[in-house]
Amino acid sequence: MVDRVRQPMKPQQGVLPFRQNGGRRAGAGRKPNGEKALVSHGPRALLAARFPAHVTMKLLRGLPRLRSSREYTTLRDAFAAGCDRHGFRLTHYAVLNDHLHFLVEARDRTALSRGLQGLAIRIAKALNRLWRRSGTVFADRYHDRILKTPREVRNALRYVLGNGKKHAAEGREVAVPQAIDIYTSAPWFDGFRENIVVRGIAAMPRPITAAHTWMLTIGWRRHGLLSVHDVPAVG
Repeated sequence: MVDRVRQPMKPQQGVLPFRQNGGRRAGAGRKPNGEKALVSHGPRALLAARFPAHVTMKLLRGLPRLRSSREYTTLRDAFAAGCDRHGFRLTHYAVLNDHLHFLVEARDRTALSRGLQGLAIRIAKALNRLWRRSGTVFADRYHDRILKTPREVRNALRYVLGNGKKHAAEGREVAVPQAIDIYTSAPWFDGFRENIVVRGIAAMPRPITAAHTWMLTIGWRRHGLLSVHDVPAVG
């Protein structure tokens, strides 16, 4: 009996000898900056042009505070350069020690994402130059909430423009000694019941652009103008 010698198998044509990278895998996808994502990395909701959005961006831990003269001047210049670009508009903002609040408009979700990405890059580059450092500035992707009613818009305006006072009331190392918080867009806001005059504002580059949506121009006012004494709920 003759033993047959087994011949090595020839690779079949069209069959790759290595594992492909397609398909869903555990651990795949964009990683958060840090041990845990601060914002969900799921698909974002669609945005219609008639709806404003409330956006929050949080800084990495350990960076200098933003509510100081040099940092705020740097931020204000970055806002002025990126507040109205390619269907994206920055209409209101608040600067806190470690995060930023924006009220923005955009023609769609793509314009919103690109506008915020461009603004975040401007801010990061400007702050890194100021701080003489390089690297990441923001802790994670931005958080946004679409505002679909005039009352939601009014509440968001009240929250953003009064957020510094809220933090001060909570004892969070924030002081707002003036009637309005000068680290916000309040000096350019025309929706207060009180008459506010801010000296030197004419010499500053305007860091925001005019709103276009009905809800941010007219709609929210149907629920009443804001007061400089308004403070968002503390807690």
